[in-house]
Amino acid sequence: MEFCELAKKRRSIGNRYSILLLTLDLVFSGCNSHTKDFRVIEFWAMGVEAQHVQKLLPQFEKENPGTHVKVQAIPWSAAHEKLLTAYAGNSTPDLCQLGNTWIPEFVVLDAVLPLDEFLQKSQIIHPKNYFTGIWETNVIKKRLYGIPWYVDTRIMFYRKDLVTALSYSEFPDNWAEFFRLCEKLVNQKKTEYAILLPLNGWHEIVIMAMQNGSQLLRDNDCYGDFENPAFLDALRFFVEFYKKKLCPMGMSEVANIYQSFADNYYAFFITGPWNIGEFHQRLPASMQSKWATAPMPSFNPAIPGISTAGGSSIVMFKNAKEKPEVWKFIEFLSREEIQAEFFRLSGDLPANVSAWELTGLRSNPQTEAFYRQLQHVVPTPKIPEWEQIALKIQQYVEYSVFGKMTLEEATRALDHEVNKILEKRRWLINKKSS
Repeated sequence: MEFCELAKKRRSIGNRYSILLLTLDLVFSGCNSHTKDFRVIEFWAMGVEAQHVQKLLPQFEKENPGTHVKVQAIPWSAAHEKLLTAYAGNSTPDLCQLGNTWIPEFVVLDAVLPLDEFLQKSQIIHPKNYFTGIWETNVIKKRLYGIPWYVDTRIMFYRKDLVTALSYSEFPDNWAEFFRLCEKLVNQKKTEYAILLPLNGWHEIVIMAMQNGSQLLRDNDCYGDFENPAFLDALRFFVEFYKKKLCPMGMSEVANIYQSFADNYYAFFITGPWNIGEFHQRLPASMQSKWATAPMPSFNPAIPGISTAGGSSIVMFKNAKEKPEVWKFIEFLSREEIQAEFFRLSGDLPANVSAWELTGLRSNPQTEAFYRQLQHVVPTPKIPEWEQIALKIQQYVEYSVFGKMTLEEATRALDHEVNKILEKRRWLINKKSS
């Protein structure tokens, strides 16, 4: 009897132990399943874009249960160094917002993943949905490394009332007529100067040079090509604005670009889409009907003036752990309705052309000029050294304007400096071909 009772107790304890083990097994199996199914992708975004994109994440995560996007905000001023440090430490994120001119550098480092195979299977992203020149900034040696996220380019902001007062029904579409208009404004004392051409940037001269047929570099982007007449003539035209005193000599003469614009100190300013909001906020109410935007003039009136292709793209790093989910997030950010919503949040111009209709940007005269210009944009040379070269261009243009060098001396010295910058590029190319 005692033996039977003892056996029953042992069976009872054994049963309870088995149930406990089964319960624990189910619990841990559930945990393991949850861990396996729960995916985190890390996205680095620059500046205020990081704040705005956060607001889009709940929709993505709702559409993709088990996937969480962790956004890290990186200041633009520290972004380049932080990305290089992350690459050196093998700690890059899964995907990242990257300025278009930075993409070639990370391609050379073999840090970012070609996206051609993902693109072939995509039902959402197609090159025809993008501005050709912007898309082209992401293509290096016929391989796609980024998907445009938002775009920008340079166009002309101008005082419409002053142009109309000089009997111009439309903004000039060629540089020769534009120069004459500048002279009229100053000679008739409508403005102190005609145009603001700051010397602390390179876009204006590069735009003029590319319009004039300059490739900027030659021989597979291995040498400078600034002594070429195409660049030299464009530089001569640029400097003429200073010689004729049609623009102030430096930004120090312009205490406040917005107030100076309103005060008839100058009438024209080549700048980007971020200044639409600034003009609305910083100009007085009485000025809001007196300014407008226009695509860039051209040296050849029969051909629309080109401008630079700018903006940011999304790239996927090679060490991304959840590549299919990362691509889903890139597709999500690329959808026309998401692009439209991101514009409403950030003010950044959409890369997806269809989003321009959803947002009314094409029917707004001030942004419609950007749409027209974006049909005619070209990338700057797609090499890692471009940022260094751009600074050298800026330096020698300033020397030309202030008379420290003749145009010929400046372009010769510029070629010499750029050739030194490109020395390693030539060595690497020769090494690969040998």
